[in-house]
Amino acid sequence: MNKEDVIICRCEDVTLKQLHDCFEEGYTTFEEVKRILRIGMGPCQANTCSLLVQKEIAQFTKQPLNKVDTHVIRPLITGVPLGSLAKEAKDES
Repeated sequence: MNKEDVIICRCEDVTLKQLHDCFEEGYTTFEEVKRILRIGMGPCQANTCSLLVQKEIAQFTKQPLNKVDTHVIRPLITGVPLGSLAKEAKDES
């Protein structure tokens, strides 16, 4: 199968070829490919592609899968207490 036809990250539409191109350029950690290709930054937050990417990194770097670091999960949003919003509204009026 052609690497360009294999989608690794469906959220960001990243192909296996793009991932392997990053490896060839020297980017071989999850965080590096995440920053370049936006893998894991879509709506699923790498719930679908994380293991696929880790397996590809392990295969490319010839290390066991359990030695490949996962990506850092950052929340999309931060909660804001309603009291803070109410106070802001009172201060503006």
